[in-house]
Order: sequence, then C-alpha cells, then structure tokens
Amino acid sequence: MAVNDKQRRYLKGLAHPLKPVVMIGNAGLTENVMIEIENALAFHELIKVRVSGQERADRKQMLDEIAEKTKADLVMVIGHIGGFYRPAEKPRIELPR
Repeated sequence: MAVNDKQRRYLKGLAHPLKPVVMIGNAGLTENVMIEIENALAFHELIKVRVSGQERADRKQMLDEIAEKTKADLVMVIGHIGGFYRPAEKPRIELPR
C-alpha cells in the first residue's frame, strides 16, 4: 500500500519524536538486522532506523532496499535516519484520507 503525500506528512509528524529502534552499523544490512526490522514493523507499524558508517548514496540505497524487502513505505529520511511505515493486520495508526 503506497501512502499519498498527505499521509506521508502525517506519518512524518508521528515519527518525529520516536527514537530509532534498529541501528545498522559497519556490518551493513545483515539477515539479523532485517529480521529485527520485520519484527519492529509488525509490532509498531511506524519505526525509525539509523544507518551509521555509510556514504550518503549508500545510505539511500540501503533505506530503499529495506523498504523493498519489508514492503514498507519510506516516509522520511533525515540525515542518517529513515522512517518506515507498514500497516499491521489490525492497524493502530489511522491515516488521513
């Protein structure tokens, strides 16, 4: 499900006060990191991921890869942090239309 611009702004506002729940270090995007991201998305719906030790282009590629593999929407990118949204089976976040 792709979110529209209005929903993306709403989610970005909700994500702003959140702390990153997954941190990616120099080892990069490993299988265990992907499992943690999947678990966090299933539980929280909206999460932040911090990517450290990478160049700007590499960070963007890694965040896009996470979004593709998890089927989540990348709702924000600020520096080293990306915000992802994927609705749960019983969504807790009600998006504006």
